[in-house]
Amino acid sequence: MWLPDLSGLLLVAPPLLAAITFHELAHGWVAYRLGDPTAKAAGRLSLNPLRHLDPVGTLVLVLTQAIGWARPVPVNPNYFRHPRRDMMWVGLAGPGANLLLALALALIYQSLAPLLPRTGPGGYLRLMLTLGVQINVGLAVFNLLPVPPLDGSRVLAGVLPADLARSYLRYEFAGFALLVLLIFTGVVGKIIFPLIFGLSRLLLGG
Repeated sequence: MWLPDLSGLLLVAPPLLAAITFHELAHGWVAYRLGDPTAKAAGRLSLNPLRHLDPVGTLVLVLTQAIGWARPVPVNPNYFRHPRRDMMWVGLAGPGANLLLALALALIYQSLAPLLPRTGPGGYLRLMLTLGVQINVGLAVFNLLPVPPLDGSRVLAGVLPADLARSYLRYEFAGFALLVLLIFTGVVGKIIFPLIFGLSRLLLGG
């Protein structure tokens, strides 16, 4: 019987939970600042990871250790003064938060790395910080792909002509199916993994 690598999950869980929490919180906070109280009313402007986890998405992540998802923050564009433009900013907020968190973790890593041993607790901390940078860069890059329902589709819809944007967003379900296909055939990995590891190495100082 196959079981997930629990030691690996314990190492990855803290940076992954932080990445998901800041990503979803950023979506809700920017929407709130732009006039939409939906996320705040739903209790999603929170640093509590449990408010952002999706049970099915979390289970899939544990079992596959490759793909999973959080519970999307509810956003109602009817509250926005400029719905298309404001949805674009809401879409950018999640990946932007992940890039800022990656930068912060990289700065911590570069400050502590000369002081930490490569084995024992110091080694685990070094590895956890490294994973934190990679996870946050990965979430940012992946979510900026212009495939519905990813954040990149909201950004692209904000710059397309209105009629074309509406047609584009109608295919969200087809986009999800396409995304799953691209992930499991390895196409997405070939496109974004070199970018993720390249940016991570740059932030971590080589």
